[in-house]
Amino acid sequence: MHLEPRPGIAWPSPHLRELKDAVRALLGLDDDTAVIIRQLICGQVGYPRLETVVEVLPMDGKAHRWTLHRPAEQITENELRASLLHHRPI
Repeated sequence: MHLEPRPGIAWPSPHLRELKDAVRALLGLDDDTAVIIRQLICGQVGYPRLETVVEVLPMDGKAHRWTLHRPAEQITENELRASLLHHRPI
């Protein structure tokens, strides 16, 4: 069965898929660990209007979350690497 998106719902962008794949590779995650990347509206003064939240949810263990104060489409793999490996998850 081929599933189609609901009207008005876009498929995830190829860049978001690349970011998810990069998170998996950088952190050495297994297939049972969920990686969620969302764009949220940032209400803090002095930050871009959109921020990107990366969440890693293992089947067993503690969830981790990082917030990057940029729209997902502007995040490079190097910026992602710096955030994931050099900043403590919250």
